[in-house]
Amino acid sequence: MLAVDGIAVYYGNIAAVKGLTIRVHPGEIVTLIGSNGAGKSTTLRTISGLLKPRTGTITFEGQKISGKEGHEIVKAGICQSPEGRRIFPRMTVSENLDLGAFLRDDKEGIEQDRQRVLELFPRLADRIHQKAGTMSGGEQQMLAVARALMGSPDLLLLDEPSMGLAPVLVDLIFDTIETIREQGTTVLVVEQNALAALRIADYAYVLESGVLKLEGPAAALAEDDEIVRAYLGG
Repeated sequence: MLAVDGIAVYYGNIAAVKGLTIRVHPGEIVTLIGSNGAGKSTTLRTISGLLKPRTGTITFEGQKISGKEGHEIVKAGICQSPEGRRIFPRMTVSENLDLGAFLRDDKEGIEQDRQRVLELFPRLADRIHQKAGTMSGGEQQMLAVARALMGSPDLLLLDEPSMGLAPVLVDLIFDTIETIREQGTTVLVVEQNALAALRIADYAYVLESGVLKLEGPAAALAEDDEIVRAYLGG
């Protein structure tokens, strides 16, 4: 579904990602893990069209998307829930969800997706007319994921979905990610909570200082004591 081939991404003269190649197949949960500054969020922002790779290509469902604008990539079927949630705090939950479907004109499909995300996150249904900025951090994270799903993506990009959440909410978010995959959406998730991400992922890539250091089936990486000590904080 997604092929990232040898991309290099720079901030000025500083290379944030160096020659990265990854694959995401339909129906998978794939995770990018690594420490702060490893290049994980930069990779997602490049896939989303917010950054342009200096070298390399990105292909989605057989079509080259590297170099395209963000709204074109959303139309192609990729939506992102960004790091830090980035919800619109002065707008209601309902209005935030409407913005997630901004590029769509299929009213029936939009309503079906609205019902779907409110079933995924019942707390949002309870707060549908509440200003988003007055909700808890966990509820705002639910809203950020739900808003991305309102774009009806084939591939959902999640950037640090567990950041700042209490452990019970972390479990809820990751259980919901599994449900999203079961409902037919492929997921690429960036996460510092490596062991939680490996629990639900099919395949994992480990980044270090913008370079791919390891890759393999998530279950195998999670069970390798040496890898856990070296890369996953165990």
